[in-house]
Amino acid sequence: MSLVEKRTAFRPASGEAPFAPEEVFFSRTDDRGVIQSGNWVFHRVAAYDWPDMLGAPHRIIRHPDMPRAVFWLLWDTIRSGRPVGAYVKNRARDGLHYWVFAVVTPHGDGYLSARIKPTSPLLATIEAEYDALKNREESEGMSPEASAQALLSRLQALGYPTYLDFSARALATELVARDDLIAAPRDERGHALASTLEHAVSLKTETEGLINDFRAMRTVPHNLQVIASRLEPTGGPISTLSKNYAIMSRDMFDWFETNVVGEKSNFAQLKERILSSLFIHGMQRILDACDRQLTEERRQLGNVDIEGERQILHDIVATYAAQSVKAVNEVREETVRILTACTIMERHVLALSTTRVMCKIESSRLPTSGESLVDIIGQLGVFQERIGARLDQFVLMGTQIRDLLGQNPLSPET
Repeated sequence: MSLVEKRTAFRPASGEAPFAPEEVFFSRTDDRGVIQSGNWVFHRVAAYDWPDMLGAPHRIIRHPDMPRAVFWLLWDTIRSGRPVGAYVKNRARDGLHYWVFAVVTPHGDGYLSARIKPTSPLLATIEAEYDALKNREESEGMSPEASAQALLSRLQALGYPTYLDFSARALATELVARDDLIAAPRDERGHALASTLEHAVSLKTETEGLINDFRAMRTVPHNLQVIASRLEPTGGPISTLSKNYAIMSRDMFDWFETNVVGEKSNFAQLKERILSSLFIHGMQRILDACDRQLTEERRQLGNVDIEGERQILHDIVATYAAQSVKAVNEVREETVRILTACTIMERHVLALSTTRVMCKIESSRLPTSGESLVDIIGQLGVFQERIGARLDQFVLMGTQIRDLLGQNPLSPET
């Protein structure tokens, strides 16, 4: 018996069931949530005999402390064909509890759930949130769906705009904590994706600033037109410049709105793509660990066809490994498009600079124009400097993302 097996074989009379950070376990169910199979660690941690476990509903391990919101979100996601991750507190047959971070994915006519032991400080935050939500469910008679909305609102307050944002970041956090505990090598791709995500958040901040700059620029053509009307008949060139500037700035903003802030724009999609990549990569790591552990266990699993389960796990791992590579390559492609967009934006800014220069020339020819035109020319300079600085940041962060993910696309074998 190995050291891990000796340590986990002992079960205390109360408290937490033995579940080591280096261990992983999985279970597979049909579409109703009835357990079809699992590995030895699942059997041992849950403390159910195989005849009592196989064919039983998965809810036999549900802990009464769990808010119904979590399971509503899980089922809502996997029934739509998408994988999902969540912190879950379970109860073993002997009353001991154990926390897991579970990733659940549709497979065939059912679902597969793989779990690791959560060890990061984020678990304490989630425990407190679940306790508060469970109390609300009971005191307010909340439906599972209403409770799920309450949970999403709380996660937003904690800095996670969507559940994907939360689950991807939480999974990445738990895997880093696990790697540290078991002295595993750093997951370079996971680290690159996490760093890329932070750059994507910074890009969003810069984008919001750029929107404000564009809004401030909208007053410039109007102010130029007012000055031109005061200088008639000598203000004709200023009026023409005002119209040209209005057209160019409107075209620039329309392009910006379509390609940057629109729902299907490069910038809008980047963060979601990175989050999906981060989650899929983390899930693939856990499934791969389950595949290895099942191969190493070499124990009888009741009436479970071990070789069949190994093949199922192997196939799922291969599927998500390919999806992970595809997702990373999509992020890289999106980054290239962003860098291209920045080049186009810089051309627009150059065109505005030309208009500013023409305004300065006309200002020197119109000594009676007063300080107003000079002030506007100064404003144009400030706006263009801000836009230029933000575009420089876009290029810097886009280049950093590209460098983090590598210059060349990954292959399925990478």
